[in-house]
Amino acid sequence: MSPEKSVDKASARAVSKAQGKQERSPHDEERNPAWFKPVMFGFMLVGFLWVIVYYISGTTLPVQALGSWNIVVGFAVMFVGFIMTTRWK
Repeated sequence: MSPEKSVDKASARAVSKAQGKQERSPHDEERNPAWFKPVMFGFMLVGFLWVIVYYISGTTLPVQALGSWNIVVGFAVMFVGFIMTTRWK
């Protein structure tokens, strides 16, 4: 970047601040909606609880017909939450 460009940017910031305008960060538009974090942690918690309930109930809950596949379901739900963490800003 040339020195003129950085001087131009600095002067533009000074002018915008003097006019009472706040400069917006480029990350402002990339923020997640308010529901994102609770849903992300919700998936992780529900998946964890699914596996815990499966073990504590002696393999009869949450869905007895699934049998050992309850573990896969629990980890899959947790995995969705962990995948969501890669999109968290």
